[in-house]
Amino acid sequence: MCFVRAAAGLPLPLSHGPYEAEVVTVGACLRTLTRDGVDLVAGSEPGEMCRSARGAVLMPWPNRVADGAYDFGGRSYQLPLSEPAKHNAIHGLAHWVAWEVAEHTTDHVVLTYELQPQTGYPFALDLQVDYRLGDDGLTTTLSATNVGPDTAPYGAGLHPYLTVGRRVDECLLTLPASTWCPMSERGHASPAQPVDGTAYDFRAGRAIGDLVLDHPFGGVADGATATLLDPDTGRSVSLTGRQGIGWLHVFTGDTIKGREREALAVEPTTAPPGAFNSGVDLVALEPGDTHRAIFTIAGVTGS
Repeated sequence: MCFVRAAAGLPLPLSHGPYEAEVVTVGACLRTLTRDGVDLVAGSEPGEMCRSARGAVLMPWPNRVADGAYDFGGRSYQLPLSEPAKHNAIHGLAHWVAWEVAEHTTDHVVLTYELQPQTGYPFALDLQVDYRLGDDGLTTTLSATNVGPDTAPYGAGLHPYLTVGRRVDECLLTLPASTWCPMSERGHASPAQPVDGTAYDFRAGRAIGDLVLDHPFGGVADGATATLLDPDTGRSVSLTGRQGIGWLHVFTGDTIKGREREALAVEPTTAPPGAFNSGVDLVALEPGDTHRAIFTIAGVTGS
């Protein structure tokens, strides 16, 4: 008998009130999230490998490390180049691995992964992702515990594509961020600048239009909410940082062949791209310590 293993691993359904979600074990990815049967995130197809980082967990770093090279604790390290076309290491080390299911109930799932010391990242971390559906939507907790003998550089995030069922050009975006970072063609961030007086100021909420976004936005306080809104129907999806989310990386998806600008990636992260080199909001995770980042995605289905 021939057994075929699904590229996404085991699907783990969740439901609570009007909300339903599906998480998969490969990468602990968030594949779907709906309210009243209406999509809040644009994920991968059932059983397929995750493409364009749709719903991917980003640990132990979000976004890119230029040339895969960084210095930490007086030593130099070289990561494998997982984005070879741009000569970067991208989105951490936990995206393509099978996570263990530690708990799964109707509205709650906990997945864990033992990250072993390896080339370019010789640190031992116990990683955990906790997804819980409630009346207020889907709350995600990203946790890492340093179980090794050395202090480890660390960051985390998630990569959901928010959707209200129409092209992002026609949507209104509210983004509670006071700074933004210009980006190079290779996806490397320049130092943060104030959004005041720029095309990147979405604090009051406005149309995205034809603006191309693949930028980190900083100065995001705990409790701040980013919202994507269809002004015609009132349908919206929001992401609220609860703890440890100081950055939102926003991507209009212009480089995704066949799915350009169909959904808006709003990635809650603990640090901007390149934090392993810049040190900006980089977590130095001491042996025995645990770091947590928490956020909630919710939706309004509109008229």
